[in-house]
Amino acid sequence: MSENRDVLDYLREQFSRVHTRFDRIDADMLNLKVRMSAVEVELGHLRIGIGEVNGRIDRMETRLDRIERRLDLVDDAP
Repeated sequence: MSENRDVLDYLREQFSRVHTRFDRIDADMLNLKVRMSAVEVELGHLRIGIGEVNGRIDRMETRLDRIERRLDLVDDAP
């Protein structure tokens, strides 16, 4: 009977340790989810920023083409 009680006490202790580890893992996963969401938001902002910069570069290229044509700096041959 005492042997069974010892085994049960041992198992309770082991399950308690496992439960504590799962709690830590659960908290870490929640933290990682929050941080990953922040990274995804920031990545979205970066993509928008790159799109805006590309648009500005395209407009500058168009303006430069017009200036070159007005100053007769472009060749007619493609």
